[in-house]
Amino acid sequence: MAKKLSIPLMSEYAAEGKTPEVLFWVGCAGSYDARAQKITVAFTKILNEANVNFAVLGKEESCTGDPARRAGNEFVFQMMALQNIEVLNMYNVKKIVTTCPHCFNIIKNEYPELGGKYEVMHHTQLLQSLIDEGRIKLTDSTEFKGKTITYHDSCYMGRGNGVYEAPRAVLAALDGNLVEMPRHGKNGLCCGAGGAQMFKEDELGDRSVNVERSAEAINTRAEIVVANCPFCMVMLNDGMKAHDKEDEVMVYDLAEMIVDNMVDG
Repeated sequence: MAKKLSIPLMSEYAAEGKTPEVLFWVGCAGSYDARAQKITVAFTKILNEANVNFAVLGKEESCTGDPARRAGNEFVFQMMALQNIEVLNMYNVKKIVTTCPHCFNIIKNEYPELGGKYEVMHHTQLLQSLIDEGRIKLTDSTEFKGKTITYHDSCYMGRGNGVYEAPRAVLAALDGNLVEMPRHGKNGLCCGAGGAQMFKEDELGDRSVNVERSAEAINTRAEIVVANCPFCMVMLNDGMKAHDKEDEVMVYDLAEMIVDNMVDG
């Protein structure tokens, strides 16, 4: 990338009496999980290169409360949500983008009842928009051109919010050979981490959900599995390890695929 990585804070904009085009909600995984941090950096580089006027909350950002609500602790959820809404409204935030479907879903669909009403985008949607507008230009021959790729629909982006085409449109721009798993789109299979399952032991059964989902991906003979969620990323990577395929089948986020194949502006 030609430009130096720049990650401005909302507080810095506010101090100058300005408001950015969009707030990048990083999320807990994107902030603290080593694998998800790579996605955060990749997406930030893309925002810089595409000249998107954005900012982050930094230390003022807290967990959305999604895991607490999914686990049944409504009190903790509302405490977390109201704290975040207070900060967002203080900065007069109108538009939010996030790399996490869990953050996307809860801020978009569940914060409004508590007074937090915002336009919320998932990063795959913004990536599609930036490509369509010509603000992201890809090289004529990306490193993924012709490679067999399968795409995993995360529950919150897919069945939860009906977002299926944006990520596939981004993949099409990379000229990969998309091969769908038998269960995809509206019939997609969960990675196994939803409903706060990420934070607890598996229940009794003959196999783990992520192991079954990873088998479906492997059976497509894809070289690359694309995810759009940090939870899915963990579960699919672990699934590949369970099948001893972690060195043969790579798991990427769309931002990681875009960032190294952009034409420098």
